[in-house]
Amino acid sequence: MRCQKCGAVVQKSVTTSVTDLGGCLVIVRNVPCYKCEECSEIIYTGDVVQRLEELIETAQKAMQEISVIDYSRVA
Repeated sequence: MRCQKCGAVVQKSVTTSVTDLGGCLVIVRNVPCYKCEECSEIIYTGDVVQRLEELIETAQKAMQEISVIDYSRVA
């Protein structure tokens, strides 16, 4: 797979996703991704994006100021 931004090769990796919802900060650790070796661009698969959206929605409903979620434990 190649980076959509610079065209370099991307490798499977994990990252931390941080989403600021105004009154709620959602941090999801160990999110599977592809990372560009050249520009560090992060690419998520469609399944991962869908799961992240679900996790963020759940955290937002709980209305905690900060939510830290380990993706590998809830995937």
